Amino acid sequence: MTIAARTSGIEIRFRHAMMLSFVFACGCGDEGHAGTFGTSQGSAETTSSAVDTGGPGSSGATGESEGAESASSGTSQSEVSVTSSGGPEGPGDGTHGPRFDVAANESDDGGGTFWGCGASMPGGDVEECTNEAPSGSFEPDVQWTADGIDSYVTPLVANLTDDNGDGAIDLYDVPDVVITADPEGDGTGTIHVLDGRTGTSHFQVGPVAGWLTPAVGDIDNDGLPEIVSGDGLLGFGNTILHAYEHDGTPKWTSSAAFGGSYTATALADLDNDGDVEILAGDSLYDHLGNKLWSALGYGGIVIPVSTAADLDGDGDLEVVFGDRGYHHDGTLSYENLGISTTLGIFPQIGNFDGDDDPEIVVGSGENITMLEHDGTLKVSIVVPDAGDAGVFAGTVHDFDGDCISEFATGAGTQYTVYKQDLSVLWSVPVNDASGIACSTAFDFLGDGVSEAMYADEEWMFVFNGADGKEFLKTARRSGTAIEYPTVADIDNDGSAEIVVVSNGFGPASPSVQVIRDKEERWIQARRIWNQHTYHVTNVEEDGTIPQFEQPNWKTLNTFRTNAQILEGGGVCRPPPPEG
Repeated sequence: MTIAARTSGIEIRFRHAMMLSFVFACGCGDEGHAGTFGTSQGSAETTSSAVDTGGPGSSGATGESEGAESASSGTSQSEVSVTSSGGPEGPGDGTHGPRFDVAANESDDGGGTFWGCGASMPGGDVEECTNEAPSGSFEPDVQWTADGIDSYVTPLVANLTDDNGDGAIDLYDVPDVVITADPEGDGTGTIHVLDGRTGTSHFQVGPVAGWLTPAVGDIDNDGLPEIVSGDGLLGFGNTILHAYEHDGTPKWTSSAAFGGSYTATALADLDNDGDVEILAGDSLYDHLGNKLWSALGYGGIVIPVSTAADLDGDGDLEVVFGDRGYHHDGTLSYENLGISTTLGIFPQIGNFDGDDDPEIVVGSGENITMLEHDGTLKVSIVVPDAGDAGVFAGTVHDFDGDCISEFATGAGTQYTVYKQDLSVLWSVPVNDASGIACSTAFDFLGDGVSEAMYADEEWMFVFNGADGKEFLKTARRSGTAIEYPTVADIDNDGSAEIVVVSNGFGPASPSVQVIRDKEERWIQARRIWNQHTYHVTNVEEDGTIPQFEQPNWKTLNTFRTNAQILEGGGVCRPPPPEG
């Protein structure tokens, strides 16, 4: 079936999904399940160019708080140009309302159920998702674009503003998109907080390091998320950490710098004491900005994007750099010096052999290396197309619906999905000379086969996770620094959106693009994406950082991808497709 369309600068390969009813004996979980799911039945092509989605958006809260003004870099609001096709006036579109990453509770008056506005993480097994999109629901459209805020880092999503005026910032409000802009490309940037429904600017803070991905989360247990970033004012590779309140008011500035300007921050309660720690470049800070310790050998041009995981099963978290891991007190957890750290090092955590322990997948240089949880070598491969670009950040997800998570990464001229033994599932040509760009994945239709998203120097692609067929190709421009597309329900309408950024390399394209299904039929994702090393269980949907983080590899087994929301509350994993 061929579907023709003219959609805003997007070259589309539409997928027509035929709905089939069937019963399968066992799914990705432990129990059988009966249901109706979509399955891909081929692909057709259509090409479109040039787009105008209408006038400036007007719905959603706007304006700057007094604190935001005091934190502003001086960039005027008028310098941000927004084009919006609008959206529903409130949470839900009248067809399917948003689901919350919480359980439903009986109302006090017996009049049904109500949704709490907090959030809770899954414990134990994660159920299979039951929501599915109607047939033919992959019809991408541009919801809004913003220009004048070129970005080199991953766009984030979190609730930072009270949009419905009820005096609380919670999951009833419209999520906000957090963009670190660096229009000049000189490493000095400004954080822009944009309304997720329309792209309208709420406030700006800065100056910040333009090539450093911030993190968003509640670091002081006041029930509101903060923004943690850094600046490069002391010089390359010597960055000061900054924290801002939810409205942009400066909170604190660290006295000690960390190494690595082209890096990312992350939040975790490493020692389970109820206070959040901050991972920044080569260093660890407490929630007040005091440096606790620094790792060795990660300064300068090296790009250390560390993550946190309980590698040894003792309940607290280790800081994982890839070639080395550290306990929360800075003592060495493991060391494998066979991994190159010449330009950068990006670890990913997942379960690739079915036991209870995680593996560490490291992209660095021309190699992809998989380590056991204790740092011993499991398997390593040379990526032939990496060239000078090298291999960096990657994605862990069940791309093809076989209930086994794969690993995906870009390297130079190829974007590749690898099986658990690092043999190739599929590979497609791309163009990424730096090699730093990453990817994500999401099952937009709920049919069990996920879509993979990758943004290179010229295009943002959406591929069929099973075989790499191209479903969508939308123009963007980038020197590919440390950015990748993210997926979240950014307007609280019950349907996922894609957010992708551009910067000042190549032909002009909008700085920020938000892509949705034209009828908002895509399955709902969570409303948060709080850091570069996002993996669902690292943050609750309201921005709370868990005191005891659930091991993602024992439930969802994903990394740098978002989760669907179960209708009865909590996250879920897609069911397997037919066959």
